[in-house]
Amino acid sequence: MSVTHGKMGLSLTQEILSHLGLANKTAAWGTLGTLRTFLSFSVDKDVQRLLKAIAGQGVDCIAILDVLTNRSREQRQLISRAFHERTQQDLLKSLQAALSGNLERIVLALLQPAAHLDARELRKALKGSGSAEDVALEILATRTPPQLRECLSVYKHNFQVDAAEDIKSETRGILRDLLLALAKGGREAYTGIIDYNLAAQDVQALKQAEGPSTERMWVLVFTQRSPEHLIRVLNQYQRDTGHELEKTVPAHFHGAACVALLSLALVIRNTPLYFADKLHQALQTLPCPASVVARMRLMITLERRMKEPPISEGLLVSPFSILVRLCSI
Repeated sequence: MSVTHGKMGLSLTQEILSHLGLANKTAAWGTLGTLRTFLSFSVDKDVQRLLKAIAGQGVDCIAILDVLTNRSREQRQLISRAFHERTQQDLLKSLQAALSGNLERIVLALLQPAAHLDARELRKALKGSGSAEDVALEILATRTPPQLRECLSVYKHNFQVDAAEDIKSETRGILRDLLLALAKGGREAYTGIIDYNLAAQDVQALKQAEGPSTERMWVLVFTQRSPEHLIRVLNQYQRDTGHELEKTVPAHFHGAACVALLSLALVIRNTPLYFADKLHQALQTLPCPASVVARMRLMITLERRMKEPPISEGLLVSPFSILVRLCSI
């Protein structure tokens, strides 16, 4: 099928922007998020609109984008089931047959259950080259315990192997230890009680764990302590040494291990800032297959992690900005 309006170029990008909830509007904090439950949701109307969008001579990409990117993941799953009940056809396969390129990839990610998307991306990161410290760590470090358990369960079901086995075979050194520890989901829960003694002990341990064969202490502290406790550890470390712990990491770790530890530190300090930074970097990346996949995954991840776009140092990022960039490449 052909695509309405021809190639996804500047004119279509402008048209997409005109449909966005944040376009040309001033919004109060608390109303900025665009990936949220659609209040006027009607599954029948959405199914009818999608059917119309993929029927006939051309494909109405704007209609497809307007429906799928303005509904929550739960609402999209309802649309998918209703589409199948009405047509006896799979919505995802129908859209894949009508679309191509980056738009097809986006639709695939939008319609997949979250755990399935995570499992697929985790597998690709572990089996690919040079992305375990980025994609795999992001998934294992930022998902809630229930989300992580579901992801790992889907991983085993779909690929007939535990994610831990792939981590062991595909990574090495401290990166392997970090990923294995995160995959176990053994991080302590915050009890509301501040343990100043343990914080002081962790700071001292990290200050002393700066030589060879001391990686285990870094893994233990970074993967087992609660985020609330770790923030106090990071702050106390800076008070004691006069510099952030992130300044110490590159002096003692290199390559993937360094990247993983720095990413974990940022996740612990400020998870929204971590995603904002990744979004900003992704949008600056020149078009290439790897960056396209990364940007698509970031958009979907942002949907789950934050109800509002991250704001940091004047950076306001709408999840749709990635969508527009993807569709215009």
